[in-house]
Amino acid sequence: MSFSRSPIRAWSFHSRCARPFTTTNYITAAHGRTTPGYSTSTNRLTSLSPPSSLQRRAYSDFKRYTMDQALMKDLKSQPRDDLLFRNGGSKTEAARPKIRTAYIALGSNLGDRVAMIEQACREMDARGIKVKRTSSLWETEPMYVLDQGRFVNGACEVETELDPLPLLDALQGIEKSMGRRKLIDKGARNIDLDILLYEHETVSHPRLYIPHPLIAEREFVLRPLAELIPHRALDSARPWKLVQDYLNELPPPTTGDVEPLSTLTPLRASVTPLNALHSARPTQVMAILNVTPDSFSDGGIHLPPSETQNQTEAARQDTKTDSPLSPPSQAYLASLRATIQHFIASGATLIDVGGQSTAPGTPEVSVAEELSRVLPAISLIRSMPEAAHVSISVDTYRAAVAEAAVAAGADIVNDVSAGLLDDAMLPTVARLGCTVCLMHMRGTPATMSRMNTYPGGLIPTLAEELRERVAAAEQAGVRRWRIILDPGMGFAKVGDQNLEILRHMPELRRWPGLEGLPWLLGSSRKSFVGKITGVPNPGDRVYGTAATVTAAVQGGADIVRVHDVLEMAQVVKMADAIFRY
Repeated sequence: MSFSRSPIRAWSFHSRCARPFTTTNYITAAHGRTTPGYSTSTNRLTSLSPPSSLQRRAYSDFKRYTMDQALMKDLKSQPRDDLLFRNGGSKTEAARPKIRTAYIALGSNLGDRVAMIEQACREMDARGIKVKRTSSLWETEPMYVLDQGRFVNGACEVETELDPLPLLDALQGIEKSMGRRKLIDKGARNIDLDILLYEHETVSHPRLYIPHPLIAEREFVLRPLAELIPHRALDSARPWKLVQDYLNELPPPTTGDVEPLSTLTPLRASVTPLNALHSARPTQVMAILNVTPDSFSDGGIHLPPSETQNQTEAARQDTKTDSPLSPPSQAYLASLRATIQHFIASGATLIDVGGQSTAPGTPEVSVAEELSRVLPAISLIRSMPEAAHVSISVDTYRAAVAEAAVAAGADIVNDVSAGLLDDAMLPTVARLGCTVCLMHMRGTPATMSRMNTYPGGLIPTLAEELRERVAAAEQAGVRRWRIILDPGMGFAKVGDQNLEILRHMPELRRWPGLEGLPWLLGSSRKSFVGKITGVPNPGDRVYGTAATVTAAVQGGADIVRVHDVLEMAQVVKMADAIFRY
């Protein structure tokens, strides 16, 4: 190992023409004898004058130069390992490969396409290719070979110690382990993993070209890549042209009936995913099933009278314990079954099961109590043949409840705190691989009503605070395609603030960092509806709720969460016919 340093060249300015210093010049400068009064040929002192600042600097440079030469000689005489590790680092630390960032394209058009892509991400993690962030998933028409099924495409940012070719080998190994068989170039495949970018490197090899040569012409690659790195240059030779620029320059479709690309959000395998950017998509109706005695609007309605009393007593006695509670009675289960059948027959495509009221002033129950309320309902729904096409959501802010509910058959975790009330929630959701609804709220259900001041404006503040929660979910490992957003009507918002949300839903849907994500709105029977309509009883706020549901559909909501399923399903059908075409 060699060490070198460019030699220092000082310059003398004895005359108007600069000349390099010689060794004699440096020596004379050391004694301040650099004026024409000192003769180097006779070594006779003819006159003395103080050294100039340039002369002093030249001598200082000369001393550093000679010290550098000595240091270089010393370094060359030492063993290489001593040079590398003498600063306290171990040989293991110094030998550790550098972590590199790469961007991988994800694609599938065979089988359960989303499941294939998620399995590929897990395989990458298992092989030390750490998936840091993902784009949304985009459903696209096939390109090049047209006689095949629609693709699901996305991209992910990974960290790896592998160089480009070993990384390619690892990705092809994953494809092979998942049953990929390449019969036709650009043909149907259950999984496709391509290296798009690797650091800022350019690779030209018979097996691999980086950047991927077809990025610029593929919308299904540019859209997910623009979600991750919109302001990154693709070509180091043209650093002014960014990913977003290439996307903006794509030509429009040649035919007028081509639907723009849309994101895809899976709910459950047997249910059609949400397509948040399709203009003609149907609005989904989520039925509220509060199996609680104290919810603000329907507390105790879905429980027989005796069960309501039993649960109220249990909540009072077991707030501090997590001990198992008695199983529900047959009368309770029969009543619950009838309610679920009514929801499904009325048009519900999702059922949201809640066992802990978030109304202000209601007591917090124990984990055991919350589980005793939600698990029987979830298990019952999942056992009903008529509910095979229905997605189940669990309304909880506790990770332990979410995990048990998913194990019992829930598909979605609906967290009113977006992970703020339980630090384990987002990592748990990431590990479970389920879809999560992140709602905007401040504080706790007990304090949120006092936290409704937004000096920067309600919509910008709400959007930025939700974007922070999306980033937190992604940091915890939640895939972006598994995220639904909820503006949290009535949670840290009062009165006209809820109307402002309804008026500005299109703006929220287009907010930078939130584009392409589906939205859930829950305005049903809320107090602002009662205040405006003059209806004090929440159960009588059907017409006011209908107006807010219509506004939600017009504003682009993908899911409306309602109590009055029969009536609101009809409202949604009419609103879809008007606004979704």
